[in-house]
Parts: sequence; structure tokens; C-alpha cells
Amino acid sequence: MHVSVIDHPLIQHKLSLLRDRNTNIRDFRALCTEITMLMAFEAMRDLPLEEAYVETPVAPTRVRRLTGKELALVGILRAGLIMVDGILSLVPNARVGHVGLYRDPRTLEPVEYYRKLPSDISERGVFVLDPMLATGGSAVATIRILKERGVSSIRLLCILGAPEGVEAVRSTHPDVEIILAALDERLNEKGYIVPGLGDAGDRIYGTQ
Repeated sequence: MHVSVIDHPLIQHKLSLLRDRNTNIRDFRALCTEITMLMAFEAMRDLPLEEAYVETPVAPTRVRRLTGKELALVGILRAGLIMVDGILSLVPNARVGHVGLYRDPRTLEPVEYYRKLPSDISERGVFVLDPMLATGGSAVATIRILKERGVSSIRLLCILGAPEGVEAVRSTHPDVEIILAALDERLNEKGYIVPGLGDAGDRIYGTQ
């Protein structure tokens, strides 16, 4: 399995602000969207192109356009929602699906409560979106759901990851590429990423 850490200077600068406990809700939301957009720009570098011809106001010319599978974005509720708009600004025709999972505070295992996916998702390349890859339980469950629907091209895009989460995905879905802005040290006893940035959902929506 391939794990990519995108260390572009703009992403790393914005990530430093995202980690800061003093960053307010408005700025935290904006940073999540901006980081996701920058990550997606790099993650989509290998999308296939085909040649075509257009007429400019001056002359006909050869151009290159996207080809191959169309894209779908699957946000893991609730925090994954913040990442969708950043990518839609780049690929506005992408379809969007949602999978609702929460982490049982005692077992740390994911519990599914919602699922709504595009009807043609099996024909699309899918980006699974979640700001935090902590235990990996939610990502593993979401990828399993997608594979059960026939999806064969899946990438997992997370802002932060922990080694434990990476290993959980690697051991169950070795064919899925993981794309991160940073791979942090470890999980603490409560299952939070260290040093991390706290609970992404709470900081996005102002809840506890």
C-alpha cells in the first residue's frame, strides 16, 4: 500500500495554524477547506488526459482534457463534510456521497448510522474524506462499504494520520492509497492523535 505525505510549504504552513489551539472556528473551517484543496491538487496529478481540439478566438488548437473514470467524493460524517467543498471547487462535476459513522467511546469501534451514495459509484474513482485517520476504524468501515458496492478505485484523503490508523487501513485494504498532510507520532489512551489538533469535528462545529 502506498502512503503519501504531501509536504508542500503552503500545506505545512496552514497545518501549523490548524494545530494551534487558539485558532477560532471560522479560521479552522477555512483552513480545513484550503488544505484539502491543496492536497487534492497534488493527489490528482496522475489523473488521465486525452487529446481534443478546440477553436480559440484566433485558431484551432490541440488541448488535453480529463478522461477515464469520473470522480466521487465520500465524506465520513461529520467532520469529512468540511473537506468536500475544497475538492468540488476543483472538480465541480464530482458526485458526493456520505457515510455516517461515530466512534463508540468505550470500544473505539465505528458504528454506522447513515449511508447515501451515488447510484453509479461503482463506475467512479472515489476519494474518501476524513480530516483525521486515528484508529482507522471509520476509514476501514467506509472502504468496506464502498467495495461492497463494487468500487475498485479508492483513495483515502486525510489531513492528519496516526501510525495506528495507517496500519489498520494497510492490513485490511492494502490496495487503497492513503494521502496525508502529516503523519503524527501516535494515539493517546483516549484514541486521539498526538500531537494532533484535538477533535476535528468539535473544532469545526463548535461542539464538545
